[in-house]
Amino acid sequence: MPIQRPQWLQHERWPFATAALATPVGRIAITDIGSGPTLMFVHVGSWSFIWRDLLLELSPHYHCVTIDAPGSGLSAHPGSPVSLRSAATAVGSVIEALDLRAVTMILHDVGGPVGLAAAAEHSERIAGLVALNAIGWRPSGIALRGMLGLVGSAPVRAFGGPSGWLARLSASPFGAGRHWTRSDRRVFLAGLDRSARRNIHRYLNALRRENDLLGQAETALREDLARLPLLTVFGSRNDPFGLGKRWKELFPTAEQHIIQGGNHYPMGDDPEAVAGWIRRWHAQHVLHAHHIGPSR
Repeated sequence: MPIQRPQWLQHERWPFATAALATPVGRIAITDIGSGPTLMFVHVGSWSFIWRDLLLELSPHYHCVTIDAPGSGLSAHPGSPVSLRSAATAVGSVIEALDLRAVTMILHDVGGPVGLAAAAEHSERIAGLVALNAIGWRPSGIALRGMLGLVGSAPVRAFGGPSGWLARLSASPFGAGRHWTRSDRRVFLAGLDRSARRNIHRYLNALRRENDLLGQAETALREDLARLPLLTVFGSRNDPFGLGKRWKELFPTAEQHIIQGGNHYPMGDDPEAVAGWIRRWHAQHVLHAHHIGPSR
């Protein structure tokens, strides 16, 4: 069912319709636009507005689907704490409800293990993987786990809800907002109320704790999803934990790109370049391998 557009979500800032899908984890907001081969965009923590500039580049050529994870954006805010498992259930529910097939999963950040866990349960429907500054496994190392423990801690979460410091950082030029106007940033922040801002920290904390889901994602990368073509894009200033190198170890034939001067949101740093890499890689490695009809 269509979701009535909130007053703060002006059409010129978000020129796409949003619909609601009932799922086992509550109402999930989805954006379902374009035609052609299917791309599904998975991010957990913020909401679909981070994909806007990339959607504008890709939706004329592809069927693009995004979701707001539980407790963020226009999706319902559950009474119980959010989890990576509930987010993966939401992704899987959208795949089934829209009957998506030959899907290329475009993953960002914590959306990596969430999307991979959902993909593992629908592996026959998945045709390719794109990792944009994404992790796909249990975080290891003192530095990474320590950072997640700090940012996901109860005191930081309690402060982050009212202050919104992490959401504001995500909206800044160091986050997704390098090319956003002041009005764009206001819209992005309006989609993250106090509860959603706390949920950003909860999702980061879950990345240290939900070993069952993280194990499922890791196993899928070694088994059911190992056959898939992979594209990665990282910002040159934001891979301190060597995630790009780990992706290459898991997928030796992966195509990899670096955005010079880029930070944590490649799709915000240079959406035109990211879209171009996706289109060329998809045509060469996904369309050809799976005999999918070309994009229009």
